[in-house]
Amino acid sequence: MTHSPAAQPHVAILDDEAEIRRILAEALTDAGFRTSTYSRATEFEAALKRTAPDVCLVDLGLPDRDGLALVHRLALESGATIIIISGRAGTSDRVTGLELGADDYIIKPFEPAEVVARIRARLRKARPTPDEGGSVARFNGWEAQFDRYLLVGDDGTEVPFSHAEGEVLRLFLEAPKRLISRTQMQEQLGGAAGESFDRAMDVRISRLRAKLGEDPKNPRLIKTIYGAGYIFLGDVSWH
Repeated sequence: MTHSPAAQPHVAILDDEAEIRRILAEALTDAGFRTSTYSRATEFEAALKRTAPDVCLVDLGLPDRDGLALVHRLALESGATIIIISGRAGTSDRVTGLELGADDYIIKPFEPAEVVARIRARLRKARPTPDEGGSVARFNGWEAQFDRYLLVGDDGTEVPFSHAEGEVLRLFLEAPKRLISRTQMQEQLGGAAGESFDRAMDVRISRLRAKLGEDPKNPRLIKTIYGAGYIFLGDVSWH
């Protein structure tokens, strides 16, 4: 399965309890999301090599892998929004999960409607609401269509991007030729500050550069200002 730019956001659900998977999948499907479900970390990780979900719902009590270690790996290597759903209600577990890179933490038992609302809240920044306008940006031979999660080149090339990548791209396109610090990125995009957030941003920016055909050793659009942040050097127009 691959990411379809015209489709609804894709949520991957990892939980060893079949009933939990069923409840979440039904609630999310009814709310207009695409879903895929997994009972073990090994099959979940294998699927990530074939598809790029927008959101990963991860239970910490997995039979074949430490859930917190998996969350940390996802934060470092994936561009997805990561939400922990766990029966571990202790403050230390919640703090640890967020520090390791999770974007949100939901405690079992939960109301399915709350999970849907939390996911929508996390994804809202990547897509404009109908009255915001500005869903399409043109820059340097590309058109970013945020309502379709799609980059379209002047030559007709179409390259899909995820919600997580779209958050970063929109941040750059709304502030071209201005330094954006890591602190500003964390404040705008949310998530726990620290190494996990920095690494997650590095992954998203690396993927955006690749999709824009950038030379990783000498990118011309997204410049790294070491010790300070990033600058997007393109000329941007919104419509």
